Amino acid sequence: MIIKNTEPAALAQVDQTATEPLFADDDKPSLFIVEDDAAFARTLRRSFERRGYTVQHASSHEEVKTLLASSNPEFAVVDLKLNGEASGLACVQTLHAHSADMLIVVLTGFASIATAVEAVKLGACHYLAKPSNTDDIEAAFTRATGNAEVELTNRPTSIKTLEWEHIHETLAETGFNISETARRLGMHRRTLARKLGKQFVK
Repeated sequence: MIIKNTEPAALAQVDQTATEPLFADDDKPSLFIVEDDAAFARTLRRSFERRGYTVQHASSHEEVKTLLASSNPEFAVVDLKLNGEASGLACVQTLHAHSADMLIVVLTGFASIATAVEAVKLGACHYLAKPSNTDDIEAAFTRATGNAEVELTNRPTSIKTLEWEHIHETLAETGFNISETARRLGMHRRTLARKLGKQFVK
């Protein structure tokens, strides 16, 4: 009969092997998280870092542009609804322009057909409704192609969601020009900025 070595030293070696990172330092995939909810961004960052990603965080469009000056991420997670005048769609556009090979997943508090279409047009590979965890996001990075088996729903769309979709459609049409968008929507620029800064759903 063979007796396995169960001394503490052997067990420690097994534990050490089990907790080794998934990627070598030189092979670590790089990820941008664009999210203005600091607590959610921190949780997401830690989770991806445990999986071996090198993670950088931006909370606005301006911060995205600053980080891109010295970084070239392979992946990005972008919250559609950001505080301030620029939306997550503007961030998607900037990220895709920086690297067409970057895999970008957009997160949103509500499922919206119009904004999902715009996100994909601007370079996103997938679109997830919140709440989405690290498993969902990582799986979305690998699902760049469509799924013919996706479930169809008949959930009604709220007035706020329809308004938000219309604003985003117009923003995309104007190249995210706030003044021109406000003119086309027939509202004051400050009113539009306030709506963009307001969080309907997070």
